[in-house]
Amino acid sequence: MEIRERLLNAAAAVFAETGYRGATTRRIAMAAGVNEITLFRHFGSKDALIHEALRRSPATDSVALPLEPLDPERELSDWCLVMSTNLFEGRSVIRKVMGELEEHPEIGQHATACPGMAARDLSGYLERLRLQGRVSADLDTVSASAMLMGAIFAAAMGRDCMPTVFPQDHAAMVTQFVRLFLRGVGADVSTPQVAAIHRNGS
Repeated sequence: MEIRERLLNAAAAVFAETGYRGATTRRIAMAAGVNEITLFRHFGSKDALIHEALRRSPATDSVALPLEPLDPERELSDWCLVMSTNLFEGRSVIRKVMGELEEHPEIGQHATACPGMAARDLSGYLERLRLQGRVSADLDTVSASAMLMGAIFAAAMGRDCMPTVFPQDHAAMVTQFVRLFLRGVGADVSTPQVAAIHRNGS
């Protein structure tokens, strides 16, 4: 692994464990197996390193929803599963960012950039479903998007520490969230033939 990658991985791990103040350049360099001079040669400052490490967090990864909805239950389940998995993998960093926003508001951009893009993607997908007549005609897609993402986020942040609240298997839980959500926005999820009907244009 290249030195730059080792430093980024170490910075993310140390930040997740100790927060911004505890993530000193000395501690990060030790975790990466290099000296501080090497750290500064690659990134120039602790701030630059921490910001780059947070920007590359697993929680900032996402996948795009299809431009032409065919099977909303499957498409949303796949999308939500990726989002939920990435959020869960990055939960330690996310929790630290949320806990330190008041003292370091500048790091909030890393906590909001990807969710903001994901929310717009989801809202756009729901609007396409609305135009197809497959959800309620008066659906507020922005609010609906926020509701589904809120459920996914809550489960990702809480299922390791609140197992009684989120007792289901991860994939099964996401599937149920999506089915409940689609029912709530007026989609027909009662039969698997619905997707085939729309796919064939009948």
